[in-house]
Amino acid sequence: MLAEGGDHVAAADLMSQALDLAPDWAAGWDLLGGYHDKAGNVAGAISAWRHLEALDDEGVFGARLKLAVHGAGAIGEGTAVSYVEALFDQYATQFENALVNKLEYQVPDLLDALLEQEAARFGIARFDVAFDLGCGTGLMGQRLRDRVEHLEGIDLSAAMIAETARKGVYDRLEKAELVAFLKRHVAEADLVTAADVFIYCGALPPVLDAVVPAMRPGGLLAFSLEAHEGEEPVFLRASLRYAHGVEAARQALIDAGLEILRFESATLRQDRGMPISGLLIVARRPLLLTDY
Repeated sequence: MLAEGGDHVAAADLMSQALDLAPDWAAGWDLLGGYHDKAGNVAGAISAWRHLEALDDEGVFGARLKLAVHGAGAIGEGTAVSYVEALFDQYATQFENALVNKLEYQVPDLLDALLEQEAARFGIARFDVAFDLGCGTGLMGQRLRDRVEHLEGIDLSAAMIAETARKGVYDRLEKAELVAFLKRHVAEADLVTAADVFIYCGALPPVLDAVVPAMRPGGLLAFSLEAHEGEEPVFLRASLRYAHGVEAARQALIDAGLEILRFESATLRQDRGMPISGLLIVARRPLLLTDY
């Protein structure tokens, strides 16, 4: 109640008293860190999240990310799997309403329009096999359905998978970490999509190293990124989502051997009343010489 009323100093004080009685309560340390942070007490927040990090071996509460944002730890490599899984398990039932109706989420529509244009340019009437990475509740899959023979949805969150299963959009759904999934499916997909997914994955090159071998020659990759104009290849925002450097992202695609078809700036959605700028990208795995 104190926090909801905006008195985060008092909320932190009360939570500290509770933690004196229950020092191993991981969720309490997470709350305490958040209250300190909102009260402007960064040192207190860091101290709380260090306690949290020691208690939360699996990283469900994202302590490592929260410390990194505040300059108190390294970002690390790859997706914070346990944190992302727990976040979306918790968010699943309200995800679609919040994203579409409150945050004006546009990525599936925007990516779908670009894909339609590029598919037409290459004479692709239908895709045989598509992997929709981070499929969530099927917002991207719903737009792909009519153009794909076999559509697979992959997501870390079991709750998200359960939500989208009710819609009957996908031919197959799998709960999996995306890099691990892709490494099991070499040269299978004509299309790979990732709408607002790589923003949780950190550096782009390791992801592309897994995506490209899973694509057939001539296959298309369509995805979005939150973007920044600085020189850093990637940095972690206070939202605990990664923003990718525009030129670094372009270079990563080239280094992965992909042909860039579309590389466009767009407003992806709103967040805390502010527009989130990003990139919409469509790339192609070139045909082999024997295919010409």
